[in-house]
Amino acid sequence: MANQNSPMSIQITARHDLTLTPGLTDHVHDKFKKLENHFSQIINTHVTLSVDKKFQQMAKANMNLAGGGTIVASCTTEDMYKSIDLLIDDLDKQIIKYKEKLKHE
Repeated sequence: MANQNSPMSIQITARHDLTLTPGLTDHVHDKFKKLENHFSQIINTHVTLSVDKKFQQMAKANMNLAGGGTIVASCTTEDMYKSIDLLIDDLDKQIIKYKEKLKHE
């Protein structure tokens, strides 16, 4: 169970003329709460949101876990909110695999 007094640190960076709106920031934080509920050993996360030349919206995350583990994922769609949602789904799957690996060590 995640310690409510020390939430995971999330750093969000916007690149390539993307404006980091309060709506995008809130969406990222709300979605990452789901991951925190599944796995309390997330130390910090760096999320990068960017737009490429073809107007594809990319969300990338680099997540550091207790014990030295790292999870990296990225997702690109035509909608930033959808990219963030799919990124969270990918990270969630990787966290589940990581937790299973820890059980068997």
